[in-house]
Amino acid sequence: MSAPYVNFQKVDKHSGIPAYLQIVNQIKAKILLGELKVGMQLPTVRELEKIFDVNINTVLKALERLKIEGLVESEQGIGYFISGNIDVSVDVLNDVYELVRTIKKKGLDLLTALKIIEEVWKNV
Repeated sequence: MSAPYVNFQKVDKHSGIPAYLQIVNQIKAKILLGELKVGMQLPTVRELEKIFDVNINTVLKALERLKIEGLVESEQGIGYFISGNIDVSVDVLNDVYELVRTIKKKGLDLLTALKIIEEVWKNV
């Protein structure tokens, strides 16, 4: 089963987050949100290289990390497939949606909100 068009973003080369981790995080987010499901095939490595605007070794490093985490598997000569889920309860997702709505109402931008969450996370 081939993956339908999934909208990935180019890697932000100035974010301070390694490019391969940005790729890992984007694929994990698509799995979490149900856009990528078990059995779906990812675009080819060459296509991912173009989509993310990185070199092939960066894509392969990200895919290897996802394999280690049990989220993708490869079939020689065929490609990479989603092989695992990230289970998050509906209650947690609902709480996150509510938190995001509240943060947006308060006028905070995403980077500020993430920084606050990161600091709270460290101290809880």
